[in-house]
Amino acid sequence: MPVLILAIIMMAIFHTIVSPGPLFFRQARVGYRGRRFQIYKFRTMKPDSDSSMHQNYSSQFMASAAPMEKLDAKGDARIIPGGWLLRAAGWDELPQLLNVLLGDMSLVGPRPCLPYEYEAYTPAQRRRLEVAPGLTGLWQVSGKNRTTFEQMVRLDSEYVDRRTAGLDLKIILLTIPALVRQIADMQKAKSLAGRAAAHISPLAMGTSGALAGVPRK
Repeated sequence: MPVLILAIIMMAIFHTIVSPGPLFFRQARVGYRGRRFQIYKFRTMKPDSDSSMHQNYSSQFMASAAPMEKLDAKGDARIIPGGWLLRAAGWDELPQLLNVLLGDMSLVGPRPCLPYEYEAYTPAQRRRLEVAPGLTGLWQVSGKNRTTFEQMVRLDSEYVDRRTAGLDLKIILLTIPALVRQIADMQKAKSLAGRAAAHISPLAMGTSGALAGVPRK
């Protein structure tokens, strides 16, 4: 609780500066054996942001064999200044300590999914929710954004089978290095996206200029 209180104070100051509005974001999630609950996060998007983009992406990710690609790396206009770093560092997830205290979540376990994702799961995929969802888990410390949907399901199912206090402790200790890698991956992805945009822009200007020089009939 002292950690959470300090985080709330820091985030309240941060939001006052960069994005006045609600401090917390609540969202319906599906946890242990299909039980629904409200998850808490620090808000990292502009107020009243449209969630349809994420729903479309989730559907594509679940149906593909490609690794997860965070929308943050593409310069998502819905994200507040500095929001990508808060998300990559897992800072926005700290209010979920309240969910742990309320019994909806555990410190370690598969991430709770969204209702529309749960409805699309097969019975085998729903097996990942045979334990309480967690703040961190085997999937998060095994690559997370570098993995496919099926790999995520496999890792979460493996955790269900292997779950022990020793494994939980190992996952907790591996979480910080995993977050550092996640920040580095996001910085790299944003840099590549920025270079691509800078490369396309002159080409677009050149094309526009060339078209401008074409005499009209």
